[in-house]
Amino acid sequence: MSTIYFEDIEIGEKTVSKVKEVTKAEILDFARKYDPQPFHIDEEAAKKSIYGGLIASGWHTAAILMRLLVDNMTNKRAGLGSPGFDNLRWIRPVRPGDRLRYESTVIEKRNSVSRPDMGIIKADVKLFNQNDEVVLNFTSIGMVQTRPD
Repeated sequence: MSTIYFEDIEIGEKTVSKVKEVTKAEILDFARKYDPQPFHIDEEAAKKSIYGGLIASGWHTAAILMRLLVDNMTNKRAGLGSPGFDNLRWIRPVRPGDRLRYESTVIEKRNSVSRPDMGIIKADVKLFNQNDEVVLNFTSIGMVQTRPD
């Protein structure tokens, strides 16, 4: 597949990822390392929490989304990284066995003022579970190389 440059990306363009199933082992492993709150690492404590059971850390959910994003654009888009994102929201908890996929829609694009070899793309990104419920959303900001001369 040929490389996708800034000029090739259109406002309204939508991408959809493959599905990733979240396992209990992954939830526990991530949480023990990075977010060891009881409702992420202890099934009995999680049952007594407001969530009623074990849930993934929001940061784990964001990391899964990042992996899906990168897998979807590998060897396609001339991406240059990202200066960040806006409006991150964890909408619903992610539980063992949930099957996640994202949809991303380009909502804005502009040429970089300081770097003529680069453009900035903003996209509305939503992560869905198997019931088509949004579990996480944010506005991504991506830097993309312009087409070389």
